Amino acid sequence: MKANHPHQSGMFSGLVQWRSWSIRTRLMVIAIFPVVYLFFSLISYSYYARLKEVEEELHARAKTITTALADGVEYNIIAGNLQGIKQMIYGVIQTDRNVYRIDIFDTNKKELSHVENAGKAKPEKQYVELPIKRHMVWINLHTDNHESVVKLDTAKDKNQAILGYVRVTMTKSYLLSKQRYRFSIELVMAMLALSVSTWLAWYLSKGLSRPLHLAIDALRDISAGRTETQITISDGGEIGELQKSINEMASNLHQSQTHLENTVAERTKELIASRNEALKADAEKRRLIHKVNAIVENERQSIAVEIHDELNASLIAVRLESERIAKVAANADTDKQNASAFQEIQDRAKAVSKLALDLYANGRNLVRRLRPEVLDMLGLEGAIEEMLRIYNAAHEDCHFNFASEGDFAQLDGDLAISAYRIVQEACSNILKHAQAKQVEITLHMNVEKTVLKIHVRDDGIGFDTTQVVAGIGISGMRERVLAWGGEFKLLSETGEGTCIAIELPVQT
Repeated sequence: MKANHPHQSGMFSGLVQWRSWSIRTRLMVIAIFPVVYLFFSLISYSYYARLKEVEEELHARAKTITTALADGVEYNIIAGNLQGIKQMIYGVIQTDRNVYRIDIFDTNKKELSHVENAGKAKPEKQYVELPIKRHMVWINLHTDNHESVVKLDTAKDKNQAILGYVRVTMTKSYLLSKQRYRFSIELVMAMLALSVSTWLAWYLSKGLSRPLHLAIDALRDISAGRTETQITISDGGEIGELQKSINEMASNLHQSQTHLENTVAERTKELIASRNEALKADAEKRRLIHKVNAIVENERQSIAVEIHDELNASLIAVRLESERIAKVAANADTDKQNASAFQEIQDRAKAVSKLALDLYANGRNLVRRLRPEVLDMLGLEGAIEEMLRIYNAAHEDCHFNFASEGDFAQLDGDLAISAYRIVQEACSNILKHAQAKQVEITLHMNVEKTVLKIHVRDDGIGFDTTQVVAGIGISGMRERVLAWGGEFKLLSETGEGTCIAIELPVQT
Protein backbone atom coordinates (compact mmCIF):
# COMPACT_ATOMS: atom_id res chain seq x y z
CA MET A 1 0.00 0.00 0.00
CA LYS A 2 1.14 3.54 -0.72
CA ALA A 3 1.59 5.91 2.17
CA ASN A 4 -0.68 8.95 2.25
CA HIS A 5 0.86 12.23 1.25
CA PRO A 6 1.46 14.48 4.30
CA HIS A 7 -0.46 17.34 2.69
CA GLN A 8 -3.43 15.07 1.95
CA SER A 9 -3.47 13.60 5.46
CA GLY A 10 -3.26 17.11 6.98
CA MET A 11 -6.11 18.35 4.82
CA PHE A 12 -8.18 15.28 5.69
CA SER A 13 -7.60 15.76 9.43
CA GLY A 14 -8.59 19.43 9.01
CA LEU A 15 -11.85 18.42 7.33
CA VAL A 16 -12.53 15.90 10.10
CA GLN A 17 -12.27 18.72 12.66
CA TRP A 18 -14.77 20.96 10.82
CA ARG A 19 -17.01 21.07 13.90
CA SER A 20 -14.42 23.31 15.57
CA TRP A 21 -14.62 25.88 12.75
CA SER A 22 -16.34 29.19 13.27
CA ILE A 23 -19.62 29.96 11.53
CA ARG A 24 -17.89 32.47 9.28
CA THR A 25 -15.33 29.88 8.22
CA ARG A 26 -18.07 27.38 7.47
CA LEU A 27 -20.00 29.95 5.42
CA MET A 28 -16.84 30.86 3.52
CA VAL A 29 -16.17 27.20 2.76
CA ILE A 30 -19.77 26.59 1.70
CA ALA A 31 -19.74 29.62 -0.61
CA ILE A 32 -16.19 29.44 -2.00
CA PHE A 33 -15.49 25.72 -2.24
CA PRO A 34 -17.97 25.02 -5.09
CA VAL A 35 -16.73 28.11 -6.95
CA VAL A 36 -13.09 27.13 -6.50
CA TYR A 37 -13.85 23.57 -7.51
CA LEU A 38 -15.71 24.79 -10.61
CA PHE A 39 -12.89 27.25 -11.36
CA PHE A 40 -10.16 24.62 -11.34
CA SER A 41 -12.36 22.09 -13.14
CA LEU A 42 -13.16 24.48 -16.01
CA ILE A 43 -9.61 25.81 -16.24
CA SER A 44 -8.17 22.28 -16.31
CA TYR A 45 -10.72 21.16 -18.87
CA SER A 46 -10.11 24.22 -21.03
CA TYR A 47 -6.33 23.80 -20.85
CA TYR A 48 -6.31 20.12 -21.81
CA ALA A 49 -9.08 20.63 -24.38
CA ARG A 50 -7.03 23.30 -26.15
CA LEU A 51 -3.96 21.06 -26.11
CA LYS A 52 -6.02 18.27 -27.62
CA GLU A 53 -7.47 20.66 -30.16
CA VAL A 54 -3.99 21.75 -31.21
CA GLU A 55 -2.82 18.16 -31.59
CA GLU A 56 -5.89 17.16 -33.63
CA GLU A 57 -5.63 20.22 -35.87
CA LEU A 58 -1.92 19.64 -36.48
CA HIS A 59 -2.53 16.00 -37.33
CA ALA A 60 -5.34 16.89 -39.74
CA ARG A 61 -3.20 19.57 -41.43
CA ALA A 62 -0.22 17.27 -41.67
CA LYS A 63 -2.31 14.56 -43.26
CA THR A 64 -3.90 16.99 -45.74
CA ILE A 65 -0.57 18.57 -46.69
CA THR A 66 1.12 15.18 -47.03
CA THR A 67 -1.67 13.86 -49.25
CA ALA A 68 -1.59 17.00 -51.41
CA LEU A 69 2.20 16.88 -51.77
CA ALA A 70 2.14 13.14 -52.56
CA ASP A 71 -0.15 13.92 -55.50
CA GLY A 72 1.54 17.23 -56.45
CA VAL A 73 5.15 16.10 -56.73
CA GLU A 74 4.37 12.96 -58.75
CA TYR A 75 5.08 14.59 -62.12
CA ASN A 76 8.23 16.37 -60.90
CA ILE A 77 9.64 13.12 -59.56
CA ILE A 78 8.90 11.34 -62.84
CA ALA A 79 10.47 14.22 -64.72
CA GLY A 80 13.38 14.44 -62.22
CA ASN A 81 12.63 18.11 -61.64
CA LEU A 82 14.10 18.56 -58.14
CA GLN A 83 14.01 22.35 -58.40
CA GLY A 84 10.27 22.23 -59.01
CA ILE A 85 9.84 19.91 -56.03
CA LYS A 86 11.76 22.31 -53.80
CA GLN A 87 9.75 25.32 -54.99
CA MET A 88 6.51 23.44 -54.34
CA ILE A 89 7.33 22.40 -50.77
CA TYR A 90 8.83 25.84 -50.07
CA GLY A 91 5.55 27.40 -51.15
CA VAL A 92 3.66 25.05 -48.82
CA ILE A 93 5.84 26.05 -45.83
CA GLN A 94 5.42 29.72 -46.68
CA THR A 95 1.65 29.23 -46.81
CA ASP A 96 1.36 27.35 -43.47
CA ARG A 97 3.97 28.22 -40.85
CA ASN A 98 2.77 25.33 -38.69
CA VAL A 99 4.77 23.06 -41.03
CA TYR A 100 8.21 22.63 -39.54
CA ARG A 101 9.87 20.53 -42.25
CA ILE A 102 8.99 18.70 -45.47
CA ASP A 103 11.20 15.88 -46.77
CA ILE A 104 11.02 14.13 -50.17
CA PHE A 105 12.63 10.67 -50.46
CA ASP A 106 13.07 8.26 -53.30
CA THR A 107 11.95 4.68 -53.16
CA ASN A 108 15.04 3.76 -51.16
CA LYS A 109 14.33 6.46 -48.56
CA LYS A 110 17.19 8.55 -49.88
CA GLU A 111 16.53 12.23 -49.47
CA LEU A 112 15.82 14.06 -52.70
CA SER A 113 14.91 17.46 -51.24
CA HIS A 114 13.79 19.12 -48.05
CA VAL A 115 12.73 22.52 -46.77
CA GLU A 116 12.75 23.54 -43.07
CA ASN A 117 10.98 26.34 -41.27
CA ALA A 118 13.41 29.18 -40.57
CA GLY A 119 11.73 30.22 -37.31
CA LYS A 120 12.48 29.20 -33.73
CA ALA A 121 9.66 26.72 -33.56
CA LYS A 122 10.25 23.25 -32.13
CA PRO A 123 9.35 20.18 -34.18
CA GLU A 124 6.95 17.50 -33.08
CA LYS A 125 8.29 14.05 -32.38
CA GLN A 126 5.67 12.48 -34.62
CA TYR A 127 5.36 13.09 -38.35
CA VAL A 128 3.13 12.00 -41.23
CA GLU A 129 4.65 10.08 -44.11
CA LEU A 130 2.89 8.88 -47.28
CA PRO A 131 4.17 7.14 -50.42
CA ILE A 132 4.19 8.97 -53.75
CA LYS A 133 2.34 6.70 -56.21
CA ARG A 134 2.00 6.92 -59.96
CA HIS A 135 -1.63 7.75 -60.66
CA MET A 136 -1.74 9.69 -64.01
CA VAL A 137 -2.30 8.22 -67.51
CA TRP A 138 0.66 9.22 -69.66
CA ILE A 139 1.02 9.47 -73.47
CA ASN A 140 4.10 8.37 -75.44
CA LEU A 141 4.30 10.61 -78.53
CA HIS A 142 7.51 9.16 -79.95
CA THR A 143 8.59 5.67 -80.91
CA ASP A 144 11.87 4.19 -81.84
CA ASN A 145 11.03 4.75 -85.57
CA HIS A 146 10.29 8.42 -84.89
CA GLU A 147 6.68 7.95 -85.72
CA SER A 148 4.00 9.97 -84.04
CA VAL A 149 2.09 7.27 -82.34
CA VAL A 150 -0.13 7.93 -79.32
CA LYS A 151 -0.36 5.20 -76.73
CA LEU A 152 -2.34 5.21 -73.55
CA ASP A 153 -0.63 3.42 -70.69
CA THR A 154 -3.29 2.29 -68.28
CA ALA A 155 -1.54 -0.66 -66.70
CA LYS A 156 -2.48 -1.06 -63.10
CA ASP A 157 1.01 -1.91 -62.01
CA LYS A 158 2.28 1.39 -63.43
CA ASN A 159 -0.57 3.35 -61.83
CA GLN A 160 0.27 1.84 -58.48
CA ALA A 161 4.06 2.06 -58.67
CA ILE A 162 5.70 3.91 -55.71
CA LEU A 163 7.89 6.74 -56.90
CA GLY A 164 9.06 7.90 -53.45
CA TYR A 165 7.91 9.23 -50.10
CA VAL A 166 6.90 12.55 -48.70
CA ARG A 167 7.28 13.29 -44.96
CA VAL A 168 5.74 16.27 -43.18
CA THR A 169 6.83 17.28 -39.67
CA MET A 170 4.65 19.81 -37.94
CA THR A 171 5.26 22.27 -35.07
CA LYS A 172 2.65 23.35 -32.56
CA SER A 173 4.54 26.37 -31.23
CA TYR A 174 2.45 28.92 -33.18
CA LEU A 175 -0.89 27.25 -32.49
CA LEU A 176 0.04 26.92 -28.80
CA SER A 177 0.91 30.61 -28.61
CA LYS A 178 -2.56 31.47 -29.91
CA GLN A 179 -4.22 29.02 -27.56
CA ARG A 180 -2.15 30.31 -24.63
CA TYR A 181 -3.32 33.81 -25.38
CA ARG A 182 -6.94 32.70 -25.48
CA PHE A 183 -6.42 30.57 -22.39
CA SER A 184 -4.86 33.51 -20.51
CA ILE A 185 -7.93 35.60 -21.35
CA GLU A 186 -10.19 32.85 -20.04
CA LEU A 187 -8.00 32.47 -16.94
CA VAL A 188 -8.12 36.19 -16.19
CA MET A 189 -11.90 36.24 -16.58
CA ALA A 190 -12.27 33.14 -14.40
CA MET A 191 -9.98 34.59 -11.71
CA LEU A 192 -11.93 37.81 -11.79
CA ALA A 193 -15.16 35.85 -11.28
CA LEU A 194 -13.49 33.86 -8.47
CA SER A 195 -12.29 37.07 -6.79
CA VAL A 196 -15.75 38.62 -7.01
CA SER A 197 -17.30 35.44 -5.58
CA THR A 198 -14.73 35.34 -2.76
CA TRP A 199 -15.27 38.99 -1.90
CA LEU A 200 -19.04 38.54 -1.96
CA ALA A 201 -18.79 35.45 0.28
CA TRP A 202 -16.50 37.32 2.67
CA TYR A 203 -18.82 40.32 2.81
CA LEU A 204 -21.96 38.24 3.39
CA SER A 205 -20.27 36.02 5.99
CA LYS A 206 -19.01 39.11 7.81
CA GLY A 207 -22.52 40.56 7.82
CA LEU A 208 -23.76 37.31 9.37
CA SER A 209 -20.89 36.59 11.77
CA ARG A 210 -20.62 40.11 13.24
CA PRO A 211 -24.07 40.09 14.93
CA LEU A 212 -23.35 36.54 16.10
CA HIS A 213 -20.09 37.71 17.71
CA LEU A 214 -21.98 40.55 19.38
CA ALA A 215 -24.54 38.05 20.65
CA ILE A 216 -21.76 35.77 21.96
CA ASP A 217 -20.08 38.70 23.75
CA ALA A 218 -23.41 39.64 25.30
CA LEU A 219 -23.95 36.04 26.47
CA ARG A 220 -20.46 36.01 28.01
CA ASP A 221 -21.22 39.24 29.86
CA ILE A 222 -24.46 37.75 31.12
CA SER A 223 -22.63 34.57 32.14
CA ALA A 224 -20.10 36.71 34.04
CA GLY A 225 -22.94 38.23 36.06
CA ARG A 226 -23.57 41.45 34.12
CA THR A 227 -27.23 40.67 33.58
CA GLU A 228 -28.08 44.28 32.76
CA THR A 229 -26.43 43.80 29.35
CA GLN A 230 -28.57 44.68 26.31
CA ILE A 231 -27.69 44.53 22.61
CA THR A 232 -29.03 46.57 19.71
CA ILE A 233 -31.35 44.64 17.37
CA SER A 234 -29.63 45.27 14.04
CA ASP A 235 -30.89 42.42 11.84
CA GLY A 236 -34.08 40.69 10.95
CA GLY A 237 -34.98 37.06 10.56
CA GLU A 238 -33.40 34.44 12.83
CA ILE A 239 -30.55 36.79 13.86
CA GLY A 240 -33.02 39.44 14.98
CA GLU A 241 -35.02 36.83 16.91
CA LEU A 242 -31.81 35.67 18.59
CA GLN A 243 -30.90 39.23 19.62
CA LYS A 244 -34.40 39.83 20.95
CA SER A 245 -34.32 36.55 22.91
CA ILE A 246 -30.97 37.47 24.47
CA ASN A 247 -32.32 40.83 25.63
CA GLU A 248 -35.40 39.18 27.14
CA MET A 249 -33.27 36.52 28.84
CA ALA A 250 -30.92 39.20 30.26
CA SER A 251 -33.87 41.16 31.65
CA ASN A 252 -35.39 38.08 33.29
CA LEU A 253 -32.01 37.05 34.71
CA HIS A 254 -31.44 40.54 36.08
CA GLN A 255 -34.75 40.45 37.90
CA SER A 256 -34.03 36.95 39.19
CA GLN A 257 -30.52 37.95 40.25
CA THR A 258 -31.81 40.95 42.20
CA HIS A 259 -34.37 38.79 43.95
CA LEU A 260 -31.79 36.11 44.61
CA GLU A 261 -29.27 38.57 46.04
CA ASN A 262 -31.87 39.82 48.48
CA THR A 263 -32.75 36.27 49.45
CA VAL A 264 -29.07 35.34 49.80
CA ALA A 265 -28.42 38.34 52.03
CA GLU A 266 -31.20 37.22 54.36
CA ARG A 267 -30.08 33.61 54.35
CA THR A 268 -26.47 34.63 54.90
CA LYS A 269 -27.39 36.16 58.21
CA GLU A 270 -29.12 32.95 59.19
CA LEU A 271 -26.18 30.83 58.01
CA ILE A 272 -23.69 32.94 59.96
CA ALA A 273 -25.68 32.35 63.08
CA SER A 274 -25.96 28.64 62.26
CA ARG A 275 -22.23 28.47 61.56
CA ASN A 276 -21.42 29.97 64.93
CA GLU A 277 -23.65 27.40 66.57
CA ALA A 278 -22.02 24.65 64.49
CA LEU A 279 -18.55 25.80 65.49
CA LYS A 280 -19.55 25.65 69.11
CA ALA A 281 -21.06 22.22 68.56
CA ASP A 282 -17.96 21.09 66.67
CA ALA A 283 -15.69 22.21 69.48
CA GLU A 284 -17.91 20.38 71.93
CA LYS A 285 -17.84 17.31 69.71
CA ARG A 286 -14.06 17.34 69.57
CA ARG A 287 -13.81 17.68 73.32
CA LEU A 288 -16.29 14.83 73.65
CA ILE A 289 -14.33 12.64 71.24
CA HIS A 290 -11.11 13.42 73.08
CA LYS A 291 -12.77 12.55 76.37
CA VAL A 292 -14.28 9.36 74.94
CA ASN A 293 -10.88 8.30 73.57
CA ALA A 294 -9.33 8.94 76.98
CA ILE A 295 -12.08 6.95 78.67
CA VAL A 296 -11.65 4.13 76.14
CA GLU A 297 -7.91 4.04 76.70
CA ASN A 298 -8.40 4.04 80.47
CA GLU A 299 -10.92 1.22 80.16
CA ARG A 300 -8.54 -0.68 77.92
CA GLN A 301 -5.81 -0.22 80.49
CA SER A 302 -8.12 -1.46 83.24
CA ILE A 303 -9.14 -4.51 81.22
CA ALA A 304 -5.51 -5.18 80.35
CA VAL A 305 -4.55 -5.04 84.04
CA GLU A 306 -7.34 -7.40 84.98
CA ILE A 307 -6.42 -9.83 82.20
CA HIS A 308 -2.78 -9.63 83.18
CA ASP A 309 -3.32 -9.95 86.93
CA GLU A 310 -6.25 -12.34 87.17
CA LEU A 311 -6.63 -14.32 83.96
CA ASN A 312 -2.92 -14.85 83.42
CA ALA A 313 -2.44 -15.79 87.07
CA SER A 314 -5.25 -18.35 86.79
CA LEU A 315 -3.80 -19.74 83.58
CA ILE A 316 -0.40 -20.09 85.25
CA ALA A 317 -2.02 -22.02 88.11
CA VAL A 318 -3.83 -24.30 85.66
CA ARG A 319 -0.58 -24.94 83.80
CA LEU A 320 1.26 -25.80 87.02
CA GLU A 321 -1.50 -28.16 88.17
CA SER A 322 -1.55 -29.94 84.81
CA GLU A 323 2.20 -30.35 84.88
CA ARG A 324 1.91 -31.76 88.45
CA ILE A 325 -0.70 -34.27 87.31
CA ALA A 326 1.52 -35.30 84.40
CA LYS A 327 4.47 -35.87 86.77
CA VAL A 328 2.36 -37.88 89.24
CA ALA A 329 1.02 -40.04 86.45
CA ALA A 330 4.52 -40.61 85.13
CA ASN A 331 6.02 -41.60 88.55
CA ALA A 332 3.13 -43.78 89.71
CA ASP A 333 3.73 -47.58 89.90
CA THR A 334 1.10 -49.14 87.71
CA ASP A 335 0.34 -52.59 86.57
CA LYS A 336 -0.29 -53.44 83.02
CA GLN A 337 -4.06 -53.04 83.36
CA ASN A 338 -3.87 -49.42 84.55
CA ALA A 339 -0.93 -48.42 82.36
CA SER A 340 -3.15 -47.16 79.55
CA ALA A 341 -5.31 -45.13 81.95
CA PHE A 342 -2.29 -43.42 83.51
CA GLN A 343 -0.89 -42.76 80.05
CA GLU A 344 -4.15 -41.10 79.05
CA ILE A 345 -4.06 -38.99 82.24
CA GLN A 346 -0.54 -37.92 81.39
CA ASP A 347 -1.48 -37.02 77.78
CA ARG A 348 -4.53 -35.09 78.88
CA ALA A 349 -2.50 -33.21 81.47
CA LYS A 350 0.02 -32.22 78.79
CA ALA A 351 -2.84 -31.09 76.53
CA VAL A 352 -4.26 -28.95 79.34
CA SER A 353 -0.82 -27.49 79.93
CA LYS A 354 -0.48 -26.62 76.21
CA LEU A 355 -3.91 -25.01 76.13
CA ALA A 356 -3.00 -22.98 79.20
CA LEU A 357 0.16 -21.76 77.47
CA ASP A 358 -1.81 -20.84 74.33
CA LEU A 359 -4.41 -18.98 76.39
CA TYR A 360 -1.63 -17.21 78.23
CA ALA A 361 -0.02 -16.13 74.92
CA ASN A 362 -3.39 -14.95 73.57
CA GLY A 363 -3.96 -13.07 76.79
CA ARG A 364 -0.60 -11.36 76.43
CA ASN A 365 -1.44 -10.37 72.81
CA LEU A 366 -4.81 -9.07 73.93
CA VAL A 367 -3.13 -7.04 76.66
CA ARG A 368 -0.71 -5.55 74.09
CA ARG A 369 -3.60 -4.59 71.84
CA LEU A 370 -5.59 -3.07 74.68
CA ARG A 371 -2.65 -1.26 76.22
CA PRO A 372 0.77 -1.48 74.52
CA GLU A 373 3.23 -2.12 77.32
CA VAL A 374 6.14 -1.07 75.11
CA LEU A 375 4.65 2.40 74.97
CA ASP A 376 5.28 2.81 78.70
CA MET A 377 8.66 1.07 78.58
CA LEU A 378 10.14 2.28 75.24
CA GLY A 379 8.13 5.38 74.47
CA LEU A 380 6.33 6.23 71.22
CA GLU A 381 9.34 5.68 68.96
CA GLY A 382 10.21 2.26 70.43
CA ALA A 383 6.56 1.15 70.51
CA ILE A 384 6.11 1.88 66.79
CA GLU A 385 9.38 0.07 65.97
CA GLU A 386 8.20 -2.99 67.93
CA MET A 387 4.79 -2.92 66.22
CA LEU A 388 6.36 -2.72 62.77
CA ARG A 389 8.78 -5.53 63.63
CA ILE A 390 5.80 -7.78 64.41
CA TYR A 391 4.10 -6.72 61.15
CA ASN A 392 7.23 -7.49 59.09
CA ALA A 393 7.54 -10.91 60.73
CA ALA A 394 3.89 -11.78 60.07
CA HIS A 395 3.61 -10.38 56.52
CA GLU A 396 6.41 -11.30 54.12
CA ASP A 397 4.79 -9.69 51.06
CA CYS A 398 4.74 -6.20 52.60
CA HIS A 399 7.73 -4.53 54.27
CA PHE A 400 7.41 -1.61 56.70
CA ASN A 401 10.27 0.92 56.98
CA PHE A 402 10.47 3.34 59.90
CA ALA A 403 12.44 6.55 60.43
CA SER A 404 12.23 9.09 63.24
CA GLU A 405 13.73 12.47 64.00
CA GLY A 406 13.50 14.53 67.18
CA ASP A 407 13.06 14.02 70.91
CA PHE A 408 9.89 12.18 71.99
CA ALA A 409 10.82 11.60 75.62
CA GLN A 410 8.65 14.37 77.11
CA LEU A 411 5.60 13.58 74.93
CA ASP A 412 2.25 13.57 76.73
CA GLY A 413 0.98 10.05 77.43
CA ASP A 414 -2.48 10.56 75.92
CA LEU A 415 -0.99 12.17 72.79
CA ALA A 416 1.52 9.31 72.49
CA ILE A 417 -1.32 6.76 72.67
CA SER A 418 -3.30 8.66 69.99
CA ALA A 419 -0.24 8.82 67.70
CA TYR A 420 0.38 5.11 68.26
CA ARG A 421 -3.25 4.25 67.45
CA ILE A 422 -3.16 6.41 64.31
CA VAL A 423 -0.06 4.60 62.99
CA GLN A 424 -1.59 1.25 63.99
CA GLU A 425 -4.83 2.00 62.10
CA ALA A 426 -2.91 3.24 59.04
CA CYS A 427 -0.84 0.03 58.91
CA SER A 428 -3.98 -2.07 59.35
CA ASN A 429 -5.68 -0.29 56.41
CA ILE A 430 -2.60 -0.80 54.22
CA LEU A 431 -2.55 -4.55 54.96
CA LYS A 432 -6.29 -4.87 54.29
CA HIS A 433 -6.72 -2.77 51.16
CA ALA A 434 -3.54 -1.30 49.64
CA GLN A 435 -1.77 -4.44 48.26
CA ALA A 436 1.47 -2.58 48.88
CA LYS A 437 5.04 -3.91 48.74
CA GLN A 438 6.81 -1.10 50.56
CA VAL A 439 5.56 1.24 53.31
CA GLU A 440 7.48 4.26 54.58
CA ILE A 441 6.58 5.61 58.04
CA THR A 442 8.29 8.71 59.45
CA LEU A 443 7.93 10.36 62.84
CA HIS A 444 9.22 13.93 63.27
CA MET A 445 9.29 16.31 66.22
CA ASN A 446 10.28 19.89 65.48
CA VAL A 447 13.06 21.60 67.39
CA GLU A 448 10.62 23.68 69.47
CA LYS A 449 8.76 20.46 70.41
CA THR A 450 5.45 22.05 69.47
CA VAL A 451 4.37 19.91 66.49
CA LEU A 452 4.47 16.13 66.02
CA LYS A 453 4.40 15.11 62.34
CA ILE A 454 3.45 11.64 61.12
CA HIS A 455 3.85 10.56 57.47
CA VAL A 456 2.68 7.20 56.11
CA ARG A 457 3.31 6.44 52.44
CA ASP A 458 2.73 3.17 50.53
CA ASP A 459 3.22 2.02 46.93
CA GLY A 460 -0.11 0.20 46.71
CA ILE A 461 -3.00 0.40 44.27
CA GLY A 462 -4.31 3.69 45.64
CA PHE A 463 -7.82 5.00 45.00
CA ASP A 464 -9.74 7.99 43.66
CA THR A 465 -10.48 10.21 46.66
CA THR A 466 -13.34 11.89 44.76
CA GLN A 467 -15.13 8.61 44.07
CA VAL A 468 -14.41 6.42 47.10
CA VAL A 469 -16.06 7.22 50.43
CA ALA A 470 -13.68 7.19 53.37
CA GLY A 471 -13.98 4.04 55.50
CA ILE A 472 -14.19 3.66 59.25
CA GLY A 473 -10.42 3.44 59.63
CA ILE A 474 -9.71 6.72 57.83
CA SER A 475 -12.62 8.44 59.58
CA GLY A 476 -11.32 7.23 62.94
CA MET A 477 -7.84 8.57 62.24
CA ARG A 478 -9.25 11.91 61.12
CA GLU A 479 -11.42 12.21 64.22
CA ARG A 480 -8.47 11.40 66.50
CA VAL A 481 -6.40 14.12 64.79
CA LEU A 482 -9.19 16.70 64.89
CA ALA A 483 -9.84 15.91 68.56
CA TRP A 484 -6.31 17.17 69.27
CA GLY A 485 -6.79 20.19 66.98
CA GLY A 486 -4.39 18.80 64.39
CA GLU A 487 -4.37 18.60 60.58
CA PHE A 488 -5.12 15.46 58.54
CA LYS A 489 -4.29 15.21 54.81
CA LEU A 490 -4.91 12.22 52.56
CA LEU A 491 -3.44 12.09 49.02
CA SER A 492 -4.06 9.15 46.70
CA GLU A 493 -4.46 8.31 43.01
CA THR A 494 -5.38 5.06 41.35
CA GLY A 495 -2.20 3.07 40.75
CA GLU A 496 -0.01 5.70 42.50
CA GLY A 497 -0.26 4.61 46.14
CA THR A 498 -1.48 6.60 49.16
CA CYS A 499 0.12 9.20 51.42
CA ILE A 500 -1.18 10.33 54.83
CA ALA A 501 0.28 13.47 56.41
CA ILE A 502 -0.65 14.34 60.00
CA GLU A 503 0.34 17.21 62.25
CA LEU A 504 -0.48 17.07 65.96
CA PRO A 505 0.06 20.07 68.26
CA VAL A 506 2.13 19.18 71.32
CA GLN A 507 0.82 20.64 74.57
CA THR A 508 3.60 22.01 76.73
